Amino acid sequence: MSQRFDIAIVGAGMAGASLGAQLLARGAGSVVMLEGEDRPGYHSTGRSAAFWQETYGGPQVQPLTLASGPVLEELGFLHPRGGLHLARAQDLPELQAFAEEFSNVGVDLPAVDRAGMEAQVPGLDPQWVAGLAEPSCRDIDVAGLHQHYLAAFRRGGGEVWTRARLAAARCDGDWALSLEDGREIRARVLVNAAGAWADEVAAMAGARPVGIQPLRRTMAQIRVSPEAQAAMPLVMDMAGTFYFKPEGGRLWLTPHDETPVPPCDAAPEEIDVAVAIDRFEGVVDWRVEAVEHRWAGLRSFAPDRLPVYGWDVSVPGFFWCAGQGGFGIQTAPAAADMAARLLLGQEAGEVDPGVFGPERFV
Repeated sequence: MSQRFDIAIVGAGMAGASLGAQLLARGAGSVVMLEGEDRPGYHSTGRSAAFWQETYGGPQVQPLTLASGPVLEELGFLHPRGGLHLARAQDLPELQAFAEEFSNVGVDLPAVDRAGMEAQVPGLDPQWVAGLAEPSCRDIDVAGLHQHYLAAFRRGGGEVWTRARLAAARCDGDWALSLEDGREIRARVLVNAAGAWADEVAAMAGARPVGIQPLRRTMAQIRVSPEAQAAMPLVMDMAGTFYFKPEGGRLWLTPHDETPVPPCDAAPEEIDVAVAIDRFEGVVDWRVEAVEHRWAGLRSFAPDRLPVYGWDVSVPGFFWCAGQGGFGIQTAPAAADMAARLLLGQEAGEVDPGVFGPERFV
C-alpha cells in the first residue's frame, strides 16, 4: 500500500534538506525526502571544501549569496578566512575587469600590491605581480549546516528515507512514485533536488531535461614545509587554475578542474592531483612533503551556469531545485527561502526568482 505525502523531494543533499526545512517552516504539510544513498549528502555536500564568497558564481548569483550571509552568520556556520586573488602580468586586464564588475554590485575588493601579497603568502613566486583582497570571504561549516537543516526538517515532522532510490514516476493527478526496493509513494508535488541525477529524474517524470551536467572537482590535502598558517586566506588565481586554503595545519588544494562526467560516485584521478601539485609549486617555494588525502566531488551546472528553481513548464506538479554548481552551499538559506515561496505560491522574498526559472530553457 502506498504512503501518501503532500510533497516528495528527491535528494537529501544541501538543496533538498534546506528546501525541506523551509517548506515545513512555512506550513507545507507532509513532506518526505528520498535519498538514494545510505546517508544524506554523500556525493556533493559531504565532499565540499565550501566557503562563502560574494564573487563566486558571478553577479547574478551574488544576491542569493548576499542574502544567505547574515543567516549563516547568525547560525554560527561562518568563520573568518578572507580571500586573495592572484594575477600574473598577462592576467591584469581580467583582474581589472573583475574588480570593476563586482564594484558595480557593491563588493569591496581592495587592490593588493606585491608586498601585501608576500605578507599573506610568504615565498610567493615572482610571476604573481598583483592581487585583489576579498575580506568578506568566510569558511562554511558544511557538515554543521547540512545537519542543521536535516534536524529542522525532522523536527517539523518531515521524513528522511535513505536507500530510497527512485525507479519510476507517473502523474495521474498525484504522483505515483516507485522506489527500487519496491516501496510506493503518492505525492501531490514532486521536487527534483537530485543534484547530478537531476536530468535523469526529470526524464523519469516525463519532463524535458534542461542540460544539467555533472563536473568532477578534485581536492587533495597536502602537508607542506613550511607548515600552512591558519590565518592565511583562501588563495586563488584570476585564470581559474587553482585555489588552496589552510585546514588544520595542512593545505586543501585543487587544480580547479571541471571534468564532465556522468552521474557517479566521483573518484580522484592521479593526473589531476599531479596537476594540482605542479600548479601549486608555481605559486610558492614551499616543499610538498606528502599528499595525505585525495577526493573528488560533483558540481552540477545548467548550461548557463545558473541554478534552476521553479515549476516545470510542461509537467504539472514537478518542481526544479537543481543546478546549484559549486555555490549551492553558500546560497542555501536564501535559495531555499525563495524556492519554498515559489512552490507554496507565497509572496516573493528578498531575492527575485525570475532569472532562475526552468522556462528559460524552453
